[in-house]
Amino acid sequence: MSSNQTPINAVYYPSWRVYKGFPPSSLQLDCINRIYYAFVLLNEDGTLKLLDEFADLTKDVDGEKGCIRALAKLKQQKPDLKTLVSIGGGSGSAEFPAMAADSTRRSTFARSCKEFVEQYQFDGVDIDWEFPLTPDVGKNYIAVLGALRKALPSPRYLLTTALPTGEYCLKNINMRAARKLLDSINLMGYDFNGPWTDVSGHHAQLFAQPGPQSHVDPALRNSCHRGVEYLASQHFPVYKIVLGVPVYAWSFAGARGVGQPFRSTAAMDYNDLPPEWIRDATVDHHAVAASYVDRAGEGFVSFDVPETVRRKAEYVSRKGLGGLFYWTGVGDVKGPESLVRAGYEELNKE
Repeated sequence: MSSNQTPINAVYYPSWRVYKGFPPSSLQLDCINRIYYAFVLLNEDGTLKLLDEFADLTKDVDGEKGCIRALAKLKQQKPDLKTLVSIGGGSGSAEFPAMAADSTRRSTFARSCKEFVEQYQFDGVDIDWEFPLTPDVGKNYIAVLGALRKALPSPRYLLTTALPTGEYCLKNINMRAARKLLDSINLMGYDFNGPWTDVSGHHAQLFAQPGPQSHVDPALRNSCHRGVEYLASQHFPVYKIVLGVPVYAWSFAGARGVGQPFRSTAAMDYNDLPPEWIRDATVDHHAVAASYVDRAGEGFVSFDVPETVRRKAEYVSRKGLGGLFYWTGVGDVKGPESLVRAGYEELNKE
């Protein structure tokens, strides 16, 4: 990170988790300095639409009407807290291509974002478009960021985006142009293995598995480091890279280790894992990843633990990255097993 920059320790807050008893006030405010509100959606004409109007604006949450106002209220407790509205998401990205391809719609989108940010006291916008997969779409993606930056000038407003580590997406985006427009890239350092891959594996490893590349399944070659190195090779400033940590696990039933076939998969929040899985997890010190083998049912389970998050935070500090973010802040636990706190303490070590 640049020498005068406080390390970012950010969390995504998904509004639907309010129904499970996790309002914004449940976040560990003392160890985060940025919150991304997930998600607000868009229409193809560039206007915005709420994901869940009841959760967003109506339900009684922390003494306010809706999660959005409850989030704004946190700034009374922590005035230097930054909040951004995250637009899109894995299941909310279908409208981006049509909007992005048309200059009038891009202008509408930028104007709609500014109005939303001002109305609900956000500090900026995060674009979670999953994913620009062709060079033409990559050009339109940059055009969207340009329209947003014009409507939301720096430094008053923050503009960030979430992107995967894979070159299948990153190669389509002109990073020299992106670096002038963005305050940071949230590099999604997770989901390297899952139901879409052929074999089991660590889903958020910092470094790729050792061994000759020709003998390693492509999914096992992915890593957080690979994404960071690619962005740096494209002259994107590393201090604008915020590395993502999953606060959830992927399980691979039928597998007992990395690189094995499996019958089925499941995603589980970190705070839903049996405590003994976290306590007895095996840490792969080369890959910087943790796992547990549940012989009774779930098989090989991949997730982060405080030790691996501290190692990732150490990497961030050593490489001069901007910080860490967590998907999600409400999937965490309080106390010594907290991932968000482990990252915060390591990033802010004297």
